[in-house]
Amino acid sequence: MRIERIKLTNFKIYKGENEIIFKNDKDKNISLIAGMNGFGKTTFLTSLIWSFYGGLMAQVEDKYRKDIKNSGGYEKFLETLVNKNTVHDFKEGKTKSAVLQVEVQLVDVMIPSIPCRKVIIKRTYDFSSKKETLKILIDGHENQLTKEVGYEVFINDFILPREIAKFFFFDAEKIVSLAEAKSKSELRSLSKAYSEVLGIKKYEDLKMNLTTLLTKLKRSGVSMVNKTKLDELIKIDNDFDSLIDLNNEKKIGLEEEITSIKLKVDAIQEKLIREGNDVTLEKLKELKFDKEQYKKEHVEAKGELKKLLEIVPIVIAGKKFDDLVNQVNIETKLKDKSLNDKSLIKELDMFSKELVNEIKGLGLDKKSNSKIFNTIEKLNSKRTEVKKSKSGNIILDYTDEESRGVIATYNYIKDSFDSQFKIIIKNEKDTRQALTRVSNKIKQAEARKNNPLAQKLREEKEILSIKIENLNKEKEIVFVELTTWKVQKDSNKKILSEYEKNYNLVALDKEKFEVTTLALEKLSILTARIKEEKKYSLQKSVMLGLKKLMHKNDFITNVQVRIEDDVMDIDLLDNQNNVIDKDTLSKGEQQLYATALLKALVDESGINFPVFIVSPLQKFDKSHSSNVIQQFYPTISEQVVLFPLLEKELSQKEYEQLKPNLSGVYLIQNDSVGSSITKCKVDNLFKKFNEQDYVFAN
Repeated sequence: MRIERIKLTNFKIYKGENEIIFKNDKDKNISLIAGMNGFGKTTFLTSLIWSFYGGLMAQVEDKYRKDIKNSGGYEKFLETLVNKNTVHDFKEGKTKSAVLQVEVQLVDVMIPSIPCRKVIIKRTYDFSSKKETLKILIDGHENQLTKEVGYEVFINDFILPREIAKFFFFDAEKIVSLAEAKSKSELRSLSKAYSEVLGIKKYEDLKMNLTTLLTKLKRSGVSMVNKTKLDELIKIDNDFDSLIDLNNEKKIGLEEEITSIKLKVDAIQEKLIREGNDVTLEKLKELKFDKEQYKKEHVEAKGELKKLLEIVPIVIAGKKFDDLVNQVNIETKLKDKSLNDKSLIKELDMFSKELVNEIKGLGLDKKSNSKIFNTIEKLNSKRTEVKKSKSGNIILDYTDEESRGVIATYNYIKDSFDSQFKIIIKNEKDTRQALTRVSNKIKQAEARKNNPLAQKLREEKEILSIKIENLNKEKEIVFVELTTWKVQKDSNKKILSEYEKNYNLVALDKEKFEVTTLALEKLSILTARIKEEKKYSLQKSVMLGLKKLMHKNDFITNVQVRIEDDVMDIDLLDNQNNVIDKDTLSKGEQQLYATALLKALVDESGINFPVFIVSPLQKFDKSHSSNVIQQFYPTISEQVVLFPLLEKELSQKEYEQLKPNLSGVYLIQNDSVGSSITKCKVDNLFKKFNEQDYVFAN
């Protein structure tokens, strides 16, 4: 797997878009990104970890967990990642958005069941909406698999597990923590990472799952099922069945009896209809009630009709009313014009007075003043002469309110009167007819109620109706009892089901327990054997790395990996087979050990992923730096990206040793706006770097 392109947009010190395209050269696996302190080397590394893991980056390194905590949570931490100048421009309204984005393009990715050439991971944070989004494109398209498993899970399972990311993205100056780990919690944390890298974790997880299953099986078989209780529950269940059957029979009997009586009631109703006496006392009461309602409605309808009849004469006037409305409109316009003329006269009068005052101040002779004043007065009189309107005269002289009333009445007659009048006429007619029908029915019922046969039939019908009512009440009681028995039976059934399940599963659980125990024993043996194999392989790889990197051949003569319970630690042995205290090692020696351990872990993991290293030579002297440059970086991975501090950490002489393996070099430059990345020629890096006397960190 190789990273082909990285694009940062407004990530911390990097304002705007900054893109790096790595050259694919199988013979030259190292890319170099140089920059002064504070220009953004560590920030670049942080951007990659954020792009892959987002809020889960706290699980990669303790540093990120502390940064997130100190920021006040992940949401606040995200805000600190956005370039400050971009945020300022957004708050000042100079830009419409403040978007942070990191895009990483990977090639040669092996994903089971998915043929692909390129995978793009694009994580975005919008400062204005406070929303983070993640997209994964496989060969330029979203894939159903990535959606189903979830983007975060996909990255962790198919790209790089976050538990081991610390071995592929690291600051070499701080990686000495591997050598300084002493407490149980530190060693346990490292052991988890070792287990993940070495492929042991999946066996440990399987063991844990089997152990959990054994615990559950033990608990289910701790107390034997009480057979007496089971028999008691079965008896109660049978009793409930008997009660439910009895109530169902009662319910069916009541329903049949009610149906039979209803048939008799229907037969009596038929006879009453034939006799013309189908009106019961209840029906008679309803008719009288309806009569009162229709009376009220008829009175209301007549009232509305009366209101409209007051307007009918105006409607009948027709043409005369039209003439009246026209005259009102003419007089309204004349009055408006009159008001405008008065305003004009007033304005001209004020203007004339001001003009006269101004002329007096000019100091002209009396004769000239007299001529000017006469001319002004003549023009003023001509302008303010009120001419009679040819369009009409004031005859009615209505007030504004009276005029509006006439116009409103005219509009109502013209638009709504006709339809409303017809509706009210129809409503009055319908109500009157309904009232007449109800009144006639009441008269007929009153006339026939004393018929002896009808009276007898009504009495029989009343008795049967009362009986139906009583049977319905009894049926309701039976229904309530039936529901109660069913609820209690269901409750008992749940308890019975649990007892039956436990009773039936005792034998099956015993068989499961035996099979799981056997599987756990075999897995424990297999895991122990794999750990031993990995242990010796790791010891050999670390020792080989130390021999390549260190000059003191007799200083560390052996490496021993210890595995105790869930803790794995590495001991360095001297020529007398004594354990060397890692605290006695110099910082450079600690970094050499950590570097050798990292290479061994990467080699043993079999994971093909690029390695990014900040401060790659910080603690090494010249001789050890030469070893690391020639023996370590060219072999640790198919793609290695280094972030050195030129001249202080990487001299020109060391750079010459590195050049045969360099596929591309880049320089981080900085100004008042922020940092940016430019590509350089391999032979021109130091010259370009030394020309930056003006640069300064943001």
